[in-house]
Amino acid sequence: MRYEAPDSIKAAATMLAKEKGAAFVLAGGTDLLVKMKGGFLEPDLVVDIKRIKGMYDIKKSAVGFRIGAAVPGVALGENAALVKAWPGVVEAANLIGSKQVQGRCTMVGNMCNASPAADSVPALIAAGAKVAIVGPKGKRTIPVDQVAVSPGRTSLKKGEIIEAILLPARPAKSGDAYLRFIPRTEMDIAVVSAGVNLELDAKGVIKDARVSLGAVAATVLLVPAAAKAIIGSKLDAAALEKLAAACSAACKPIDDKRGTIEFRTKVAGVLARRAVMIAYSRAGGK
Repeated sequence: MRYEAPDSIKAAATMLAKEKGAAFVLAGGTDLLVKMKGGFLEPDLVVDIKRIKGMYDIKKSAVGFRIGAAVPGVALGENAALVKAWPGVVEAANLIGSKQVQGRCTMVGNMCNASPAADSVPALIAAGAKVAIVGPKGKRTIPVDQVAVSPGRTSLKKGEIIEAILLPARPAKSGDAYLRFIPRTEMDIAVVSAGVNLELDAKGVIKDARVSLGAVAATVLLVPAAAKAIIGSKLDAAALEKLAAACSAACKPIDDKRGTIEFRTKVAGVLARRAVMIAYSRAGGK
């Protein structure tokens, strides 16, 4: 195995593109190193991106936040501006692993692991986040929901690296939230999860919304029908029922030792209802 630690994103992309064997990016390493030690991966090349300028930066601008690919979960929780603007996203990222893991794990790594149960991804998709990608042929930007294509597989082409997550600026009277169900109280993988982001008008009526579900399909789902169910409402009982029904209808889960199809389908609607009420309150709704 060859280990490289380039000082530029272009050099990192070039190394990955030229490698003929199995090549992997190292940021936090909380997934990669575990898989290597367990004998599930035998890389020919590991490219460490932690020395690249900007990888640890969280930058706020008029258009939103730019979060470097190597920013650990603990740094997200310590950034007051980010927590205020996107509490649901930060809460989701801070559910990854233990306190020790939080010092290393990254949202980009969580995303590129391409697990349907990834905690940070539903919140990012609900937020309308995008990723900035660098590759041998230049740069491109895509929505977070286009990164994973199936469990363990992403849409990234050979040599491409996600260098940052792009979160939009937070409109007035808007809020987000993320909830998950796990068998234990902490340090477990989501059996079902839900992310919600919404914006209210001056009268407290929902005028825009995004709802996402995790661990109920091969990839994290964006559920437009669930958003449509609550737009134009103040979260009355009928709107909440329609939201829950739309979420359950969108589910395509599997049976496994952690949860049945029936259970996941039911809980998806329950979690979405709870998450939307939290987001509504954060947006200033009453």
